[in-house]
Amino acid sequence: MTHSVRSIAHPADSTATRALRKVAIVAAFAAITMPGAADAKMVLRPGVFDGTWNVIFATQAGNCSSTNSVPFTVTGTRVSSAGGGKVTGGISRAGVVSVSIQVGASHASGSGRLVGNSGSGRWKGIITGDRCSGTWQATRT
Repeated sequence: MTHSVRSIAHPADSTATRALRKVAIVAAFAAITMPGAADAKMVLRPGVFDGTWNVIFATQAGNCSSTNSVPFTVTGTRVSSAGGGKVTGGISRAGVVSVSIQVGASHASGSGRLVGNSGSGRWKGIITGDRCSGTWQATRT
């Protein structure tokens, strides 16, 4: 036995449901037809941590070189490479940062916090086949 939705629903419910559907359709249409408007708002509002950051990685465990330096770019809530490998990650308004780095077969991930023009945190990864970990220090250039 098959019931249709109309035979079970109350008239007041179907009116409210239709109204909600209309709102959802209008919102979806606006998001699809005007994606640039949302992107423009994000671009126009710079993040407090925007800029190029020099990050120095110090190895504390593993057979990796003792220090390495990698530049990052922060734009809004995104962290990316400023040269030297593939860098992806994000940063919150409070400065909590999380990144992944890949250079050839080597890869690492790290997290920490930026405050003002400096920051620090921890990292771990596999560098040239060796499992390593340590700390990082960052300064905005």
